[in-house]
Amino acid sequence: MTIAIIGLGYVGLPLALQFARSGVRVLGLDIDRKKVLALNAGRSYIRHIPAAEIKKLVRAGKFSATADFSEIEKVAAILICVPTPLKKNRAPDLSYVLNTGQNIARHLQRSQLVVLESTTYPGTTENELREVLEHGSGLKAGRDFHLAFSPEREDPGNPASRVAEIPKLVGGYTPACLAAALKVYGRAIRILIPVTNCRTAEAAKLLENVFRSVNIALVNELKGVYAALDIDIWDVIAAARTKPFGFMPFYPGPGLGGHCIPIDPFYLAWRAKQAGQATRFVELAGEINRAMPEKVVARVAHALASQKKSLRGAKVLVLGLAYKANVADDRESPSYVLMNRLQARGAQVCYFDPHVPVIRPTREHPQWAGTKSVPWRRKIIAAFDAVLIATAHDGVNYQQLAGWARLIVDTRNVMAKVNVTPGMVWKA
Repeated sequence: MTIAIIGLGYVGLPLALQFARSGVRVLGLDIDRKKVLALNAGRSYIRHIPAAEIKKLVRAGKFSATADFSEIEKVAAILICVPTPLKKNRAPDLSYVLNTGQNIARHLQRSQLVVLESTTYPGTTENELREVLEHGSGLKAGRDFHLAFSPEREDPGNPASRVAEIPKLVGGYTPACLAAALKVYGRAIRILIPVTNCRTAEAAKLLENVFRSVNIALVNELKGVYAALDIDIWDVIAAARTKPFGFMPFYPGPGLGGHCIPIDPFYLAWRAKQAGQATRFVELAGEINRAMPEKVVARVAHALASQKKSLRGAKVLVLGLAYKANVADDRESPSYVLMNRLQARGAQVCYFDPHVPVIRPTREHPQWAGTKSVPWRRKIIAAFDAVLIATAHDGVNYQQLAGWARLIVDTRNVMAKVNVTPGMVWKA
């Protein structure tokens, strides 16, 4: 069997390698020719994916990359793993999915399987994507080719998360489409969970991420409530998690990041409005989570004021640019919002992140492109008036930080187990 995977990022590349390890020949497609060249040369551009594994599969003839969509004419299945961001008005942006669908349609063959893995609102696969594929190919889904949705469940940076072991939801446009999708995924994934249709699979993925968004918003709100009562939210969570049933711990932070949680709830909210339904919990959670960076900046200002310093003119180091610990992924990272707001209030802002040595160009924050992480040296860290911990990477020596920094504002509670001078660390 030969399959194609379109989009070789944090979702597509691990999936491609898992299929290749399982004996399936994988053709990876990406419009970024630098990625194509790197992969074919056996190089990795994702920190937690070893180059040696890519090189081994390339040499074995199990994996190759290309930017030529005509190559998909030779494959049995085409899996789509492209971004689904938001527009500036927080409406879904399906341009990557639909443009990919148009490119597939020009080369779509009878009996091929097309699966969308990108997170989206219910109805996308069987409506928008199906229409693009049918219009461009002249073929009919469910009759001439198979169509399905199977949401990604990648957890970057988690060494215990293995693609082959994560249960895979699969929904088909027709029963025959479902059967075809199960046959393909069964070659690489151990546990497959068939669901009623594509809409159910799409809705399940949104529920997973809305669940996280709402619960993170809850602890973010309770953090302020408990602080006003002189109670540490981290101590409360540690106590509550000892209950062996009916509770799942979530933790506060400086805001939401990544390609899922800050975005996916708005896909559901937008689709619900089209159906005349309100999503009050979803939208309230979004408001609370989006308000966190401003509260953190206010906390930095308060901490500096305790040392008779103003935020205006202060030198502030943001520790951690990636959206989560131990990865190099800075998509939708709240650190960018923190840096923007600190700068807007007159602070001189730099960052340190061992996983992100240089900021790449982004659509949302182009002004930071090319900015480099400061070196991790005592003289440099000590020159900052405050260090704001936004992401708690394991590779950072926090005891060193405690000895070097003048003032630390900690949004991740990472300094709780470090010996520090009283009054040096402010929780935020």
